[in-house]
Amino acid sequence: MKRSKRYLEALKKVEEKAYSIDESVEKIVSLKSVKFDETVEATYVLNVDPRQADQNVRGVISLPHGTGKKVRVLVFASADKMQEAKDAGADYVGGEDLVNKIEKENFLDFDVAIATTDMMRVIGRVAKILGPRKLMPSPKAGTVTMDIGDAVKEFKAGKIEYRVDKTGVIHTVVGKSSFTKDQIKENFLVLNSSIVKSRPASVKGQYIKKVFLSLTMSPSVRVNVQELLKA
Repeated sequence: MKRSKRYLEALKKVEEKAYSIDESVEKIVSLKSVKFDETVEATYVLNVDPRQADQNVRGVISLPHGTGKKVRVLVFASADKMQEAKDAGADYVGGEDLVNKIEKENFLDFDVAIATTDMMRVIGRVAKILGPRKLMPSPKAGTVTMDIGDAVKEFKAGKIEYRVDKTGVIHTVVGKSSFTKDQIKENFLVLNSSIVKSRPASVKGQYIKKVFLSLTMSPSVRVNVQELLKA
């Protein structure tokens, strides 16, 4: 892949070593080189086999400083819960009409889908569309609930779901380049704590192989795994 001159210049600033937590955050902030507010992403390479049900690592956390991103929330709700969803700030609220819109128009202009329990039977029709895009409501993710108002507010405020992909890697957001170093670090450590605690009992040997932080337009910075395990 051909890299831009800006990227190659940034790459010169990154040493081939595992940085401490504080150093890695410091380095990421220093690599900002564009005018827009870049996303700060954490990448975890895990020693798991996602094909095994008990090693399909996933979790839901509330980042103390949010993601810095406007989260578009869609709610599939029964009639008596629609107003609650609207009052909580949901961007799209509906029932079978939303299912039809997704099914017929491939409508996917949202980041999180939440559903009341009684809507799951109807939503099953679009599971093949939502599932691969990680938008399918799930009890494990806290997106299938009758407490619709609270769920909408939590995801709007910075609650995120992370999950390992088929290669054993987790990619997720931990903030924006406009965040302070402390905000990025605190978000990162909340994510790290959750992933460490989610270690499957069946995993033998080293669980977390590598961890990186990166900006949208920057090279990755490797973080010291041993320090993260003690954080």
